[in-house]
Amino acid sequence: KNTICWGHVANQTLHTDSPDLPECFQLSVLSWLPCVYLWLACPPYLFYLQRNNKGYIMMSILNRVKTVFGLVLWIVCWTDLFGTFHELQQGDSKPPIYFVTPLVVGMTMLLALFLIQFERLRGVQSSGILFIFWFLSVLCAIVPFRSKILQLRFTTFYFYFSLIVAELILSCFNEKPPLFSNIDTDPNPCPQSTAGFLSTMTFWWFTSMAIKGYKNPLEAKDLWSLNKRDSSEVVVPKLLREWEVDLLRFPETAHFSKPTPAGESNHVGGESSPEEVEVLLSKQKDPKKPSFLRSLIKAFGPYFLIGSVFFVFTIPSFSLLLFRPPPIFLSPSSRLLISFTKQKGAPTWWGYALAFLMFFAAFLQTLILHQHFQYCFVTGMRLRTSIIGAIYRKSLIITNAAKRTSTVGEIVNLMSVDAQRFMDLTTFLNMLWSAPLQIILALYFLWQNLGPSVLAGVAVMILLIPLNAAIAVRTRAYQVEQMQYKDARIKLMNEILNGIKVLKLYAWESSFKEKVLEIRQKELNVLRKTAYLGALSTMAWTSAPFLVALTTFAVYVTVDKNNILDAEKAFVSLSLFNILRFPLNMLPQVISSIVQVGSSPPLLVMLCHGSCFCNCNAFSPSDSSVTVVNGKFTWAKQDPPALHNINLMVPQGSLLAVVGHVGCGKSSLVSALLGEMEKMEGDISIQGSVAYVPQQAWIQNATLRDNILFGKAYNEHKYRCCLDACALTQDLEVLPGGDLTEIGEKGINLSGGQRQRVSLARALYNEADVYLLDDPLSAVDAHVAKHIFDQVIGPEGALQGKTRILVTHGISFLPQVDNIVVMVEGRVSEMGSYQELLKQNGAFAEFLRNYSLEDIIEEDEATGRSTCYYSTGVFESYPTMSVALLLFCSTATWSVRKRLCSERKHAESDSEKKLPKVEKLIQAETAETGRVKSKVFWEYVKAVGPLLSLFICFLYGCQSAASIGANVWLSQWTNDAAQNVTQENVSMRVGVYAALGMAQGLLVMVSSFTLAMGNIGAARKLHYALLDNKFHTPQSFFDTTPIGRVINRFSKDIYVIDEALPSTVLMFLGTFFSSLSTMIVIVASTPIFAVVIAPLAFIYIFVQRFYVATSRQLKRLESVSRSPIYSHFSETVTGSSVIRAYCRHDAFVLMSDMKVDENQKSYYPGIVSNRWLGVRIEFIGNCIVLFAALFAVIGKDKLNPGLVGLSVSYALLVTMSLNWMVRMTSDLESNIVAVERVKEYSETKTEAPWEVEDKKPSPDWPSQGNVEFSDYSVRYREGLELVLKNLTLSVKGGEKIGIVGRTGAGKSSMTLCLFRLLEAAGGEITIDGVKISEIGLHDLRSKLTIIPQEPVLFSGSLRMNLDPFERYSDGEVWKALELSHLNKFVSNQPAKLELECSEGGENLSVGQRQLVCLARALLRKTRILILDEATAAIDLETDDLIQSTIRTQFEDCTVFTIAHRLNTIMDYTRVLVLDKGQIAEFDTPTNLLFRRGIFYGMAKDAGLAQ
Repeated sequence: KNTICWGHVANQTLHTDSPDLPECFQLSVLSWLPCVYLWLACPPYLFYLQRNNKGYIMMSILNRVKTVFGLVLWIVCWTDLFGTFHELQQGDSKPPIYFVTPLVVGMTMLLALFLIQFERLRGVQSSGILFIFWFLSVLCAIVPFRSKILQLRFTTFYFYFSLIVAELILSCFNEKPPLFSNIDTDPNPCPQSTAGFLSTMTFWWFTSMAIKGYKNPLEAKDLWSLNKRDSSEVVVPKLLREWEVDLLRFPETAHFSKPTPAGESNHVGGESSPEEVEVLLSKQKDPKKPSFLRSLIKAFGPYFLIGSVFFVFTIPSFSLLLFRPPPIFLSPSSRLLISFTKQKGAPTWWGYALAFLMFFAAFLQTLILHQHFQYCFVTGMRLRTSIIGAIYRKSLIITNAAKRTSTVGEIVNLMSVDAQRFMDLTTFLNMLWSAPLQIILALYFLWQNLGPSVLAGVAVMILLIPLNAAIAVRTRAYQVEQMQYKDARIKLMNEILNGIKVLKLYAWESSFKEKVLEIRQKELNVLRKTAYLGALSTMAWTSAPFLVALTTFAVYVTVDKNNILDAEKAFVSLSLFNILRFPLNMLPQVISSIVQVGSSPPLLVMLCHGSCFCNCNAFSPSDSSVTVVNGKFTWAKQDPPALHNINLMVPQGSLLAVVGHVGCGKSSLVSALLGEMEKMEGDISIQGSVAYVPQQAWIQNATLRDNILFGKAYNEHKYRCCLDACALTQDLEVLPGGDLTEIGEKGINLSGGQRQRVSLARALYNEADVYLLDDPLSAVDAHVAKHIFDQVIGPEGALQGKTRILVTHGISFLPQVDNIVVMVEGRVSEMGSYQELLKQNGAFAEFLRNYSLEDIIEEDEATGRSTCYYSTGVFESYPTMSVALLLFCSTATWSVRKRLCSERKHAESDSEKKLPKVEKLIQAETAETGRVKSKVFWEYVKAVGPLLSLFICFLYGCQSAASIGANVWLSQWTNDAAQNVTQENVSMRVGVYAALGMAQGLLVMVSSFTLAMGNIGAARKLHYALLDNKFHTPQSFFDTTPIGRVINRFSKDIYVIDEALPSTVLMFLGTFFSSLSTMIVIVASTPIFAVVIAPLAFIYIFVQRFYVATSRQLKRLESVSRSPIYSHFSETVTGSSVIRAYCRHDAFVLMSDMKVDENQKSYYPGIVSNRWLGVRIEFIGNCIVLFAALFAVIGKDKLNPGLVGLSVSYALLVTMSLNWMVRMTSDLESNIVAVERVKEYSETKTEAPWEVEDKKPSPDWPSQGNVEFSDYSVRYREGLELVLKNLTLSVKGGEKIGIVGRTGAGKSSMTLCLFRLLEAAGGEITIDGVKISEIGLHDLRSKLTIIPQEPVLFSGSLRMNLDPFERYSDGEVWKALELSHLNKFVSNQPAKLELECSEGGENLSVGQRQLVCLARALLRKTRILILDEATAAIDLETDDLIQSTIRTQFEDCTVFTIAHRLNTIMDYTRVLVLDKGQIAEFDTPTNLLFRRGIFYGMAKDAGLAQ
């Protein structure tokens, strides 16, 4: 019965003017469809709900109404069933379907009822499953509804219909949030978590942010918090867990990164190095290694799969729309539309039905596709978070050997670039299986359409693949090459910016500028090659479908006389070829990028395998707190050992001094104790916690107080005592914000001595058991050193009773230490107490004898008397000491002292409260707000060249014209078929079509090439301006701007201008012109369409403005919040040894995670904004398609089929190009911001010109070396106090002047003034009668020589570091090395002068670096020499050598020495004592001692005066 009625009615349904579906079809298929859906979807959904319980929701009115309606529906179904039974009794027999359907529907309603309640108990606020069910039910009931109106029957049915409509409407609303759900304390939670099903599908929940962003520019506080499931604390551990599991599965490689048990070895990897192990492994049949990729897939695969499921769902709409990520699709529905316009007798409702069907399918596909993209992008985001997190955690525990293979810059690059790569890959992964599918389907339809002649077209396509592949391979190679240049350039820039002060002092800028420009030139050459290839591939990409279509049509028409090319065939084939183009091109790209990520760069591997520290040294029970037995240590496994048979036992609570020459392994010993070196043999144990003061203080970019507390709780009393003991109290008065002053990167606004003392205070505040002090006294003045030794380190200091290991050069302190270790060339040569060593009469005694014994003895007596007078609040720094002990000690003096101390404390803490709001040193990086100014676009156009820009636009216009021409010609050709004039002009038709197509291809190539050339020119100009400006920027800029921020301009922003901007501009112009041509074609073929354009355009512009305003600001916020991740990272890598020593690992990981989350917080809305826009714009596009089709139906009698085909195929094109156009507008605006940022830094204030032509001094100036200050004042920056106030003094040529004074008295500032790093605020300096303020900076600086306080080396050869301009012969260079006592060291190196210095000269000891600076000075040999605390990091012997070198080599020069060790300047002509920026005393040393002023006091402290 069933089948009969179906076959019977089919005909009448299609060809009447009033169509209706047969009754039994309505009752069976239409009624069962929603039921089948619900029963199928239920089991997996229930399983999901079982797993994810969010707490239950109270019964709300909404819920009650839903339930009641559900019950009523169930009753209605049963009524229906009983009605049928009733009729049966009346004798009216019905087919069985009348019994089955109400039963099925009734059961399904019960299931729906159950789901409504079950979801409530599981806390689901809005149900997608039920929404779809009600929607399907309504959809399926519409047809019966219409036929029932026509036949007037069944009140029950109307009841049923109104109820399911009501249920559908109700299920659009959200329930209240569940009870007892963990209360979101979040001030600004992301609305996605509570969004309903519809809102989620259409991304409606984002609209609030779009509106907010449109009204005012978004700020960081407007952003929603990150969803818990996307945050670092959830995502990173997930990846690390998988990675751990993976490592355990492959035990043979696990020892790369699992520490061995503490007893066996302080380090990882047993005896053989990872490299060896890898070689051994590869010789056997390759066992599987743990793979980082596998861990990633395991951690994030499941979530990604959900997205892929959505992707699969878009395939059903294939048959209607043939898939649509690719640009054009014109498919069976539009083919039907064309054939509809051909048939004159067809009923109109066909056309309308078709038009709406197309629209509905497209809309559904839009929704599903965007859900898919959302899942992909979120996966990508999680990947990035987890990779950055993993790299950060790894970099904290990576060994020196591994660290050596990669600079900080490279790792940062790895973090940004590789994480980005993984992120991009996730969006394409599904192409792997969908591309072949698309290809197969398209080919199938084509074959149906054109038969075998398709093969001609396919052949052309296949021939084009190798071309594209070849281009892709070359491009990839160029990209790698360009990355290397970029890395080299950034690395160089990084060093230049870190050492910019030195470059300025030596006037070396131009040499380094040349180096940067040389690399930049290579980089641009590669870019140009890439551009050639890009133009080629763009041409291949645009002409491919055309060539294919041409060959196919030509073959089709010529093969057989009966083959007629009509509209339907032509346009459907054309759109199918366009569909093919996308997967064919994407497939090779996807595969290559998977390969690229799969062979993930060596650094990622290094981070996975690079051996790690096991920092917990073994505890062996013994009375000594530090023990080393037969220790043999090296910096990297392949290097020769740096320390041999070290045997040390440091008893609990003793003070051990380590002395020795420069480079004998003192610092290495400390590193070995910290576990920073690879241990080759022996045992090492440290009992208790460790505090470490490195030789070069590591200071964070934080407040001074945070640097000292270093994560410990703040205790006012203990903190004040630490400051006192480390002599920091006076410095705080000088700093603008007291201890809340923010300190720049690397402690830029503290002097060397202050940095060292902050580092010491940090160690003192973190009460540890063992203190490792690596030469903390070298960077401070002699009397401060004495104060610190007495207050902190010495036998009476705050650390008494702790185990202290002190590396030092200060002989004066040795008598007071318990034990002394003398190091010679990496071995312990002698060990014992001071007296024992003197008796032994070995190297140490010899060494001491040269340094005037009597000095020491006198000094000893002096200190012996003055110890009690000195010890400031020793007990106070020990809150742990018993009260009894304090009472016992409280003699009168103590109580007075305590009272004074506490009074001062109160005064201080009061004044602290009154401190004015400090001006922050480092201003927060600002994000520009509001629309990008048209000025910026104009700047870029100017950089490209205005005429060139116009020409490019013209070319694009021509290209679009050619493409429209070809398609119009095609539609004319197809109309030949209707007029039966085919064969005569086939060759003419084919010929013109070919010509138009070729023209288009050529124009594309020319235009994209011209564009690329213009862009590269612009990139060159912009980079040059930025570089030039940065070399001319005054020093004060670099003191107040974090280097990371400047580097960001050179890396990120220049990268955008080099690579991202050109492609964005290309895409923008392309989409703009294609959208334009689409509109023109549609209006030309169906003029009535012009009516709709206006309102659609209005909506479009409206959405676009909303989106662009929000998205642009989000991108800016994202880029501003990105740099802190990297700057924090590089700071961590440099200070990793300190962080490890203090066990602050977890806190830093947490900080990094917070910074990443902060960044993702602005990235996430950015992704969603794209989806939000996509859904809305594609909706508009679908409307355009709908109207184009409707108008074609309305005017079908007047239009020819060719034009309908043309207009609909163009309408289908428009969705994509509109969507892309908005995106590109926004990308263009966000990327052009890079131009804005680069311009901003290319226009900062510059210093005086390097050379002033008309004021050039004579070549031999200064011949005498007379220096005169007259009424000279100076300040660091506008609006700050004067550092030097009205100095007046004159120095004769050849005089030797010592400059002394407390820290912060202005000693270093005085030298900076001579070089005009600081410009005068009043008065002037003249040298040999020339006012230095009038001549060019290079003329001045090249005639002065300085040995700066901090030795800075650049990576490159040693020779380059001594003589970057190559002005001197090798002989002269060796002479300088000999005089600076480096020749022995250098000639022992295999590379001699070409010895590679690593970044910052890390592979030389600090002392050796200082000697390199001395060699520089000796090479330059100018009349005026300035020494700035140059002897700080050198042992006394080397110091003596240097002093004697200076005395002999610079005998007739004027020498200014800023001295910390007063004995170096006691024989100088005069000594200048500065105090608070003014001259306190200025006379010969003897007179000053006689005067008993400040100088005398300092000399007395240093033990040089009675």
